[in-house]
Amino acid sequence: MSENNLHDESFRDTIATIDDKGKRAFIHPKKPVGRFYDKRKIVSYLLLLFLFSAPFIKINGNQFLMFNVLERRFNIFSFPFWPQDFHLFVISMIIGVVGLALFTVAFGRIFCGWFCPQTIFMEMVFRRIEYWIDGDRAAQIRLAKQEWDAEKIRKRVTKWIVFFIVSFIIANVFLAYLIGSDNLIEFIKEGPKEHMSTLIALLIFTCVFYFIYAWFREQVCIIACPYGRMQGVLLDNKTINVAYDHVRGEGETGRAKFNKNEDRKALGKGDCIDCKVCVHVCPTGIDIRNGTQLECINCTACIDECDTIMEKVGLPKGLIRYASEDEIVKKEKFKLTLRMKGYIAVLSILIGVFIGMLFLRSDVEATVLHVPGQIFQREGNKIVNIYNFNVVNKTEHEFDDVTFKLIEPKGEIKLVGNTKVIVPKQGLTRGTFFVKIPENELNGDKIELKIEVYNKDKKIESATTNFNGPRNFN
Repeated sequence: MSENNLHDESFRDTIATIDDKGKRAFIHPKKPVGRFYDKRKIVSYLLLLFLFSAPFIKINGNQFLMFNVLERRFNIFSFPFWPQDFHLFVISMIIGVVGLALFTVAFGRIFCGWFCPQTIFMEMVFRRIEYWIDGDRAAQIRLAKQEWDAEKIRKRVTKWIVFFIVSFIIANVFLAYLIGSDNLIEFIKEGPKEHMSTLIALLIFTCVFYFIYAWFREQVCIIACPYGRMQGVLLDNKTINVAYDHVRGEGETGRAKFNKNEDRKALGKGDCIDCKVCVHVCPTGIDIRNGTQLECINCTACIDECDTIMEKVGLPKGLIRYASEDEIVKKEKFKLTLRMKGYIAVLSILIGVFIGMLFLRSDVEATVLHVPGQIFQREGNKIVNIYNFNVVNKTEHEFDDVTFKLIEPKGEIKLVGNTKVIVPKQGLTRGTFFVKIPENELNGDKIELKIEVYNKDKKIESATTNFNGPRNFN
């Protein structure tokens, strides 16, 4: 940060979204134009396409992305995670957090400006709707100060209705991620009367999204987002950020307005002409010239505007650019630091463990547990124990004839109730069976049973459990 700015009375030490009286101050950023903004639009629209289509895409019958917290079922890139796979889900989330931390240490908060759904929806959907209805920065400021005449009412009501409709669409997609796209489509076909609780939940989601994008807006990034807070301990002087080159911009005498045909370098003036366009275009209302700040989301809008101004006044571009503090002050190029290497090592280990667990993961899981509180019974010369079983089928094929075979010791298994066990695809089946073992096969009061699970003649899983018998043997 420039020493000139540290002692400048205009240095901002308050949040731009709060005025002097502590009330909400709405930001009206100028519509950005430039090469980075054009690239961001392409990235954003591709991500929007992905976000809206992901819950409706299926691979091998599995929804591409699903986070069904109610049933504790998750699909990540069509790979299903059941409650039994929760450890895999946790590791995948840890990998995401460590990867994001590494990315932040190296490249700052670039995720927020380019990939975060909050920023994409705010800047590329709702903000563009606002530009279309209310106009650019100057028109929006005039409209905010304007009396509630017919024009203002028409624009405000139109914007609120459009915002609500878009929020409702987003809420439906969000619900598809939570309960599954098949369930959502079925609910829509059956009508809201049949699913009033779902409709109420949908309207709640709609109101939350509407509140965020119509009123709370950039304060999500400034106040609510934990990642924004986390960056304060992750960034250092070697992190690449959207940064103002204060060495070049301030010069010897500081910023100064542009005058034609002057030699600014000879006069000791910095390249910054104090046009404040970088401030006007910022979606979080900061002045990038005050250095790296919590509110900066690395959206590059200030880079585009500053480059445009520099081009107009005949000065080199890049006064605001992607750069580290050490690059600006010491002219050092980017290189991996010890901390970055540490994150890379941890991330590599976690990915290796995760891949190993995926290979060890079974498509079928069976658990056999002794019914609690039940002791063994005698049936002639046999000892009988009762068990509950669960069979989880993670595949897309139904198991229509599941049987259990006692491998060790010698004995028999008898199902309670239905004689045929069917396990649906992507589902589970519970049941109960008796295990009967001749008393002369028991060599202790507690032995281990080995049970194999078959679908028709194909072995699909195995399980072990304990068998209780009498202490005294004949």
